[in-house]
Amino acid sequence: MQRIALFLLTNLAVMVLAGITLNLLGVGSILAANGIDLNPSALLAFCAVFGMSGALVSLLLSKFMAKQSTGTQILTAARNREEQWLLSTVEELAREAGIGMPEVGIFPAEQPNAFATGWNRNQALVAVSTGLLRTMGPGEVRAVLAHEIGHVANGDMVTLALVQGVVNTFVMFLARVAGFFVDRVLLKNERGLGMGYFITSIVMELLLGMLAMTVVMWVSRRREFRADAFGARLAGRDAMIAALERLRVGDQLPDAMPATMQAFGIRSGSPQGFKALFRSHPPLEERIEALRRG
Repeated sequence: MQRIALFLLTNLAVMVLAGITLNLLGVGSILAANGIDLNPSALLAFCAVFGMSGALVSLLLSKFMAKQSTGTQILTAARNREEQWLLSTVEELAREAGIGMPEVGIFPAEQPNAFATGWNRNQALVAVSTGLLRTMGPGEVRAVLAHEIGHVANGDMVTLALVQGVVNTFVMFLARVAGFFVDRVLLKNERGLGMGYFITSIVMELLLGMLAMTVVMWVSRRREFRADAFGARLAGRDAMIAALERLRVGDQLPDAMPATMQAFGIRSGSPQGFKALFRSHPPLEERIEALRRG
């Protein structure tokens, strides 16, 4: 029920924002005034508004959605020594990184993991799993927290949202151009937009969307190396390597983090072959080797 509510809320926000913007721009149709020819500039504006709006609204709602989907409990006050250490460590790392103090949370998961999200580097959220706190030593946990602080300081959430928005724009644009081509050239529809346009657009949007996701995931993998280097700078290279080594052991356990959050976590699954194009993180072996070389 929560997932459906979040989906409807996100889409409602996108539709309202896009509708207002489209009206202000005077964009009402992708066809030229004669009702026959394609209007590329209107189509591009239409796709850019919807594509960027979806990504930006998701970014603005990222903290709320992360808390709901992972069951993260925010630490407003320390209840024990472990939570006090966690809060003070995040505060120290945030100060060293030059960002505002993030919200700090713990989410229930056997898998050692952590994530950072939020639209603003001074109002972010950093959360760790119960499994991570149980299986890692203080130096390793500190390194993981430094990695997540690195995501925040590097603006990775905003970067991925902007990349996703650009990708959305071109996926929507190319899908509708293909739909228009099928409608006019293959099905010989002379005016307006027929069923050929709508069916082709939907199918092409799904296919192109999957292809475009590989671009977003490639960017995500590059940002992981930067976050690792940032974490090594704050917590020490040996501690960062030790934390990643520990995560290799944790790979034997099932991952409880939702797929929508894995791009901002310290680790994700380990798909092979074609599926590897859709992984949000580089293999842990590559990340460890990069730290050792650096």
